[in-house]
Amino acid sequence: MKFLVGETPQGDAVFVVDGDRAVNVTALNPAIGPDLQNIIARPELIAALGTKLDQGARVPVSSITPTLPVATPSAIICVGLNYIEHIKEGGYDIPDYPALFMRSKASIMAAGQPMIRPTCSETLDYEAELMLVVGKGGRHISEEDALDHVFGYTVFNDGSVREYQRKTHQWTPGKNFDSTGAIGPFVVTPDEVPEGAAGLKIESRVGDEILQSSDTANMIWGVRKIIAIVSGYTTLAPGDLIAMGTPPGVGHAKKPNPRWLKPGETVEIEIEGIGICASPIIDEKG
Repeated sequence: MKFLVGETPQGDAVFVVDGDRAVNVTALNPAIGPDLQNIIARPELIAALGTKLDQGARVPVSSITPTLPVATPSAIICVGLNYIEHIKEGGYDIPDYPALFMRSKASIMAAGQPMIRPTCSETLDYEAELMLVVGKGGRHISEEDALDHVFGYTVFNDGSVREYQRKTHQWTPGKNFDSTGAIGPFVVTPDEVPEGAAGLKIESRVGDEILQSSDTANMIWGVRKIIAIVSGYTTLAPGDLIAMGTPPGVGHAKKPNPRWLKPGETVEIEIEGIGICASPIIDEKG
């Protein structure tokens, strides 16, 4: 199943997507609520719709303005250095444990909303990433059981202000500027993609310019392993978001000159079978 959370005159709502049309399932059952959180906690809410889902009024997907799939995730956990060629282009040693960092709620925004280049730096970079949405929470989750804890997969652009990322050994500043991490618009359930969302083409581009092009099968640590590692130190909660790292081709590594995102451009991140996350680039006001 493919979900889209978006704006309606009555407030945000959950839509089930079928091709280029979508059904507002929050209108069919208000208990579903304004984002995916209730469905994640109670998957039976969708099953209970029965024939209502087939009979619901359909609207064009293009007419829906996306909002965040989960409005207030309790944790946004990001994996760095998860593709060998990206590690090499950054000049890092290949690690034996993934680089992990956190993002704040203020740093993320829905697909389609502007990505903001801050006034303090022009070094705004793009990072195409697979993101998983945690379904069943837990601690000390085994690799064997890890995929049972995935609600779905979405697309993430881990917009990074490289100048600030490099000011400290910790990446927090460069990864947490307001409105630099775009999510969505679609969340697909695991049955829609290969196991662990491996083997999917992942690409970033601006217009006809292809910036990154790889495959999620090239991740060093797959979804099973990352869930096991992360749940080893923290309790995962339903609706938590985990970004799985970016492939090679990021802007700071382009030769002979870095390729930074500029106001007026629109950067697109596409993952096969999931969708396109597009973000217009604007300058920070003031």
